[in-house]
Amino acid sequence: MSRKLPLADGETSRTACARALVRTGVDEKTGEVVTTAALAERVGWCTELAAAMTGALLAEHWNTADVNTLASGQDAGGRKLPSNAWMALRRLGWSAACDGVKVNDRIVRMAQEQAGRALRSVKWRADMAAGILATWPADPAKRTPGDWDAVRAAIPGGEYLPSSIIRSRTRQVATFERRHGRLPADVFELEPSPRVARMLLLAACDGQQATIERADDGQRALLRLQLPTRPDPQAYHDWTWVSCPITLPPTIPANAVIHLPTLRIAGGKVRADLAYTHPVPKTQRSGHTVALGVDWGLNTLLSAGAARLHDDGPIAAPGAGAQFRAAGVLAKQYRLRRISERLHARTDHYDRLADPALNGKNAILEEEIRRVSARRSNLNDALAWAAARWAVDQAVAAGATVIYLEDLRSMEAGGMGRTHNTRLSQTVRGQITDRMRHLAAEAGIAVVTVPPQNTSKHCPHCLTALRHRKAPDRPTVPGWKWAICPSRQCGWQGDRDQGAWQRIAARGLAHQTKTVVDRVSGTMLIRAVVDTMEAKAVITAGPKTHRTDRSKTGPTRPRTNRPAPRRREVPSPTRPLGRAGQRPEGHAPTDRTRLPRAAHRHQGVTTISTPTTSRHRPRGAALGAGFHLHAHASPPRWAEPLPDLTVRIGPLS
Repeated sequence: MSRKLPLADGETSRTACARALVRTGVDEKTGEVVTTAALAERVGWCTELAAAMTGALLAEHWNTADVNTLASGQDAGGRKLPSNAWMALRRLGWSAACDGVKVNDRIVRMAQEQAGRALRSVKWRADMAAGILATWPADPAKRTPGDWDAVRAAIPGGEYLPSSIIRSRTRQVATFERRHGRLPADVFELEPSPRVARMLLLAACDGQQATIERADDGQRALLRLQLPTRPDPQAYHDWTWVSCPITLPPTIPANAVIHLPTLRIAGGKVRADLAYTHPVPKTQRSGHTVALGVDWGLNTLLSAGAARLHDDGPIAAPGAGAQFRAAGVLAKQYRLRRISERLHARTDHYDRLADPALNGKNAILEEEIRRVSARRSNLNDALAWAAARWAVDQAVAAGATVIYLEDLRSMEAGGMGRTHNTRLSQTVRGQITDRMRHLAAEAGIAVVTVPPQNTSKHCPHCLTALRHRKAPDRPTVPGWKWAICPSRQCGWQGDRDQGAWQRIAARGLAHQTKTVVDRVSGTMLIRAVVDTMEAKAVITAGPKTHRTDRSKTGPTRPRTNRPAPRRREVPSPTRPLGRAGQRPEGHAPTDRTRLPRAAHRHQGVTTISTPTTSRHRPRGAALGAGFHLHAHASPPRWAEPLPDLTVRIGPLS
């Protein structure tokens, strides 16, 4: 099949990945059906052979000189190194051998590719550690402004590096110093060689090791690859071709070109990470008129709304926005974290006792830790996909061509209590951002990060410093949820998160000409705030419904001696055929003794007074009712927006 992807005008190619399960296969030499267990066993033998060679390569070249040689991009003769890692290692003469077994050259390629990727990725960490060690401060726990300037100048690209990354690496170096009484020489002394993942990078092979073809119906593919028939193959006849049919996930488009996957063993089954390339609309860095601003939160994980840049310059927010609340999911995540901490504390205690009789209990606890960690990982992954899908749906419904969100990579939670700090530091913002970029690219929507300074502190209409209060009906009680503008000319007040997404959207639209593409990650971002552009990043108030003076100058009720009663004073007349008369005005009778369930969740888009009776207690997470029971979101409006976008896009619930 052709590997060239045809593109139309305004389209670009995009490579993504989807997971699939390889259930069975057929041995082409014997014609026998290879069961799921047998297939996992044979793939496992092959991964062990590749992992052994990868580990030997990493142990041999895990040093500063070899990593710098590979990262320089040139060989000893001054020729440019190939982009493929396995070809670069062969150009440098770094080969791998597996003693006592017979493997073909393509298995060596996969080992070299995996080792080359690991060695290339450590270069960034090595440069950062070298910069930190060269400018080691007198007090590592608290750098002075001069120390910060020096360490950023010593690290390549340190000017825009989040401070949290520098602090975490500094803590790692300080821990090494406390243990050994000296500073490490480089990152290779600070970190051991990485563990080798058991997987087969079939992308490094050609048709002599693996091929993949898509079926005519577009829903299946046939993967052919050579696998060993024994764990220690002694000759080439111990390798046979196995044909494995794969059912393609529905996320792979029909016009996509699929590539050789990466195989790994998970849960006794063979998993395939299928890479595919398909056409998507091109995204633009500037020229946007409608943008979606997204603000991060804790219980209210995401707050979003659309803003429009008019031709004459002002920015308007036609709707009240929407929210994605995940209080129940985060509560379950918090309980799993507490369980993991207790299990780790017990295993650490057993290690300190060093009693051989406790080895069995320690093994049980380690297995339970692995299961809890897997549950936390799966929950984070589900939450990230759900939040990202919701944000992209809001952008599509509003007709936005760009999503602006805060860049909180440098945020470190502190000063808000141990529990709240931990919950803030363990949010899944990075995963949500990655998933959001993945989903937005399919719709041709750009995702741009903006600086987070003063997005919740300043008024979105006049940029005046806001006063934060407990609730709108408690304007004198200090708090953080409700924001009030003290300016008499403005007088805006609203939910803190609502004002934040308006500030983010306005800042992005005003600074869109400053959008750049990061050379390392390839993501779009706005690095800094320009004062002249920030002065234009305000939300203009819409036209008022009543422009006349409506101040009270007299009685508002008509002068009558006896106003009409609200309820009838006499019973209704009896209707024929035994039917009761019309009920007087009032509520219909009901046997309900409590309000509906949703009324107790306080899930309104705008803030109301803080509940004084009982706080919200998620029931579904405690009883195992499921994920979506406690992930509340404002649904998007899928109707076509008006040309001037003067429609209400929120709260949409």
